Amino acid sequence: MFRITQIAKPVASLGRVTCISARSHGTAATKTASDKFAKAASGDSNVVNFEIYRYDPTTGKQYQQVYPINTKECGPMILDALIKIKNEQDGTLTFRRSCREGICGSCAMNISGGNTLACLKSIESAKEDNKIKIYPLPHMNVIRDLVPDMSNFYAQHKSIRPWLELTPEQAASPRETLQSVDDRKKLNGLYECILCACCSTSCPSYWWSEGGSKDYLGPAVLLQAYRWIADSRDIQRSERLRQLAEGPFKLYKCHTIMNCTKTCPKHLNPGKAIGQLKKEAMDLHGKEGMPGPGFQKTVADNFVKHGF
Repeated sequence: MFRITQIAKPVASLGRVTCISARSHGTAATKTASDKFAKAASGDSNVVNFEIYRYDPTTGKQYQQVYPINTKECGPMILDALIKIKNEQDGTLTFRRSCREGICGSCAMNISGGNTLACLKSIESAKEDNKIKIYPLPHMNVIRDLVPDMSNFYAQHKSIRPWLELTPEQAASPRETLQSVDDRKKLNGLYECILCACCSTSCPSYWWSEGGSKDYLGPAVLLQAYRWIADSRDIQRSERLRQLAEGPFKLYKCHTIMNCTKTCPKHLNPGKAIGQLKKEAMDLHGKEGMPGPGFQKTVADNFVKHGF
């Protein structure tokens, strides 16, 4: 597998994983899809050249391939262009997609230097000098072409127990567990997360964690964690906070850079959710005490050594 590094960083080696940056692609071969399409593109102002990262796991080759698309013969979104390329120019091009409505999160990728959803990003807003560069989500292992390996991301999501923890009586009851209108409003801006991983893969703290302990959960998973902690129906709020506060990295490696909030295609605010998690974890420490000795010392040491 290969991994795409952060923007504007030269080709490098991270352990056993070779990386190529999203803009420094000069070392990778650049190919044009076919002479037929290249000739058709010449001199046409409606033609946009899509420079797409390709990776073949069977050969280990990685390169940029250029596909000219006449935007007058294509839908308005990046995903429309990718589907057109796959249907008409190159059936081997591999990417994920499903709903086409910004709900499933499948088509998350790096487009013109920013993480977003291909179904929500318009060709017009993405093109620069009639070119659009497309890469997989950065700092994730690449399975093939634009398909990243999400295994670790999903494992981290599973670790926060993304479901309601109810009392045995509530669980056995045939009636739904109610909450007030005000309590329901507290979930706005949280439940809408579609786990596309755009925010986590734009976060430098998440990149650095991937190179080391992999303990930092990242913006997407932490926002999801707060969604259940903020839910008045859940009975494990204190236990969830304790779980997140264990060790130096699960929660406290966030540097409040706010790339996550800037890039979220659903316009959510993971940075705010993480800040709220930190506050509530410290409040719980003052009221009930956090698990294990030296919790305050761990937080203090992290601040001195790492600035968080």
